[in-house]
Amino acid sequence: MNPTQPGTFDLEDTLPRVPLPTLEDTCARFLTWCAPLLTPDQLATTSTAVTAFLNGEGPTLHAALAAYDATPGVHSWLDRFWPSRYLGRRDRIALNANFLFLFAESPQSQTERAAHLIASAVDYKRRLDEETIPPLLRRGQPLAMDQNKYLFATTRIPGAHQDTVRAPYSDAHPGPATARHILVFHRRHLHRLDVLDATGRPYSADDLDAALQRIVKDTTHTAPDDTAAGHLTTKARAAWAATRDTLRAHDPANAATLEDIETALFAVCLEDLTPADDLEACDRLLHGDSGNRWFDKAVSLIVFADGTAGINVEHCGLDGTTILSFVDDILTTPTDHPTAGTPATRPLTFVLDDALRADIADAARSFADYAADTATTTVSFPDFGVDRAKQLKISPDAFVQMAYQLAHRRAKGLTGATYESIATRHFRAGRTEAMRVVTPETITFVDALTSTDATDATDKDKTAALRAAADAHVQRAKDCQAGDAPEQHLWELQLIASRQPELGVTGPIALFDSPGWTVSRDDYLSTSSAPSANIRYFGFGMTSTKCIGVAYVLLPDRFNLYLSTPRPVADAMHTFAAELRTAVTELQDLLAAEGGVAHR
Repeated sequence: MNPTQPGTFDLEDTLPRVPLPTLEDTCARFLTWCAPLLTPDQLATTSTAVTAFLNGEGPTLHAALAAYDATPGVHSWLDRFWPSRYLGRRDRIALNANFLFLFAESPQSQTERAAHLIASAVDYKRRLDEETIPPLLRRGQPLAMDQNKYLFATTRIPGAHQDTVRAPYSDAHPGPATARHILVFHRRHLHRLDVLDATGRPYSADDLDAALQRIVKDTTHTAPDDTAAGHLTTKARAAWAATRDTLRAHDPANAATLEDIETALFAVCLEDLTPADDLEACDRLLHGDSGNRWFDKAVSLIVFADGTAGINVEHCGLDGTTILSFVDDILTTPTDHPTAGTPATRPLTFVLDDALRADIADAARSFADYAADTATTTVSFPDFGVDRAKQLKISPDAFVQMAYQLAHRRAKGLTGATYESIATRHFRAGRTEAMRVVTPETITFVDALTSTDATDATDKDKTAALRAAADAHVQRAKDCQAGDAPEQHLWELQLIASRQPELGVTGPIALFDSPGWTVSRDDYLSTSSAPSANIRYFGFGMTSTKCIGVAYVLLPDRFNLYLSTPRPVADAMHTFAAELRTAVTELQDLLAAEGGVAHR
């Protein structure tokens, strides 16, 4: 390790804390943020509820949060928020919460590519254990690295009321993970594969390739649905928790198999399928054959028959920016380990009775139906990207967000609540902030480009409205990056009311039933970006019965999106995709005409 370079986690305590906004500022900002989506009556109702909150329950709840924030050992006032948000959800995490990246293409065969990904990931773990991975910097400012502790040997454990996480660097398992094995799925058969020998030496990619070829050769048939326990990880969390208890109690061998699964460094899923196109590859990465997955594992590398590859990520401890750094590293950093011999492999099985088989089969059918009820599509702009936006003197993210708003209005005839994830890793234990995209300027801009009134706006008016909306967007993003955003603050106060009954806030709180709270969080668009030249697409599943999930990769020379929505409203998603193609061209033309910039 370079003695002048800080270790991976050396700068964590030097990062600034997430600021805790005042209650008054948060409430004022909340009213400003929700106002563009409300009718005058709804805004009046919400304003009354906010005033009642400020004069009633709010100060008590905020004082409790401030006291928690000042508690020794607490990194952030959000320390309890994240487990409540992610581990507290009771629906499926498969498709609903896990996310995907489709990697750049490679000429390697399936087992060759899988072997190189494994070797690179194991090397990343070695450097993480030694803390020689340098802290990431953004504009010279260090970023929180603690999420890296959840990359390896981390498994979400289902619970009746809230899930837990089994992970290294914890009180139960101090320090780095000591496991030497990974999981390999093929044709719904599960194997344990050692990736380190007994002395801790990593196996070479050639060693691992040979082991993977043996696994593929030995699993000549696809296991029946009712024996593939991976299906169980698609169930709603409380139901999966009950089944897991039954599975463990049924036979001691099952507890041993679960131990191997939960302590494994990560999973590798080998698929027989060759995707027909990028859309099919993304869909299979998102849900695939759920008997060939363990969705509770933090990291699952998935490699298709032709070597196409990607990743499925369990979200509770890992955000997209952390996974991007990991993926960029394992896809670009060569490994050259000398051969360490033949890695040990061993099938992992469960002892099942008729009731457990029926449970597994039912989970498989239910999830297959759920996945089939999710509509998806990809949209690609090979001639637009960050460089073009900068040439047009507009924020790239503001440009695409305004294009989404315009396309959505034209597709659905309304402007609806829109979420955008804003990274806050420059804070200690920072993760993301919830940005609400719709501003008054957004409404004015979309109105200007969709009005059918006889006094339609001129191109100059439209361009000015676009510029104003983009400027407002940039400012709101900066506010979120600074910790000046209302939603997570208010949400945590709501959670405190239920978490700490001793505070005496036991009745309904009008603010959380107000139109401002319900309408502004009922998303029509849920957006998130993942910029990396090493991935083709980023994706996640639908988030509500009417929402379009918009996962986008915005790079200097291209712009790719993966969209998802419930199948009953798929037509609106496809209309949105078509309108987005039009909007991206139209907005470029407006800006190019303003500045005399040629449109490519």
